[in-house]
Amino acid sequence: MFIDFAELTSQQIYHCMTQTIVPRPIAWVLSDNGQAASYNLAPFSYFTAISSDPPLIMLSLGKKPDGCDKDTKVNIEQRQYCVVHLAHAKQAKLVTESARTLPHGESEVEAQQLAVTAFADFALPRLSDAPIAMACELFEIQSIGNTPQAMIILKVLHLYIEEQFVATAEGRIAVDTNALNPLGRLGGGEYWANGESFTIQRPK
Repeated sequence: MFIDFAELTSQQIYHCMTQTIVPRPIAWVLSDNGQAASYNLAPFSYFTAISSDPPLIMLSLGKKPDGCDKDTKVNIEQRQYCVVHLAHAKQAKLVTESARTLPHGESEVEAQQLAVTAFADFALPRLSDAPIAMACELFEIQSIGNTPQAMIILKVLHLYIEEQFVATAEGRIAVDTNALNPLGRLGGGEYWANGESFTIQRPK
């Protein structure tokens, strides 16, 4: 099949890209709502590493259904910090539920009663049950495309890996990804874990 993107709508292109760039890692992003112990939590699968020196990662965020900026962008832009988690497959329902659109300032962490724990001396906590977490500060935000998308570039300051999934050999860290069973994103409501796909429909 040959597909000419020039003949497609942006929504059709989106579906083509999310069906073919697979599986994608999911950034489960905790940011500060600007209220005492109130944290936004949202998943994004337009996410990747882009540099090691400095250690940079990228998130690409669209708009809310009403056209407003997503809370994650607002929070990072205003307060400069966030924590990017990678979830394991057993957390798929929690990750999906955190995609629900809530009024600005309402906490998905509180709504789902998720436990958090201090992240060394970082300004924000991490999710207690997420196997990997990256403490990040804002490096740059760019507005790209016709929608437009917010391309958020983050500098990783600290990395947490749950002890049971990590070993060191000859000075290198080795993560047991089979045991970790990281959650990946496919198209539509589909996820990927340890070689198998399954579906959880996204909430409104």
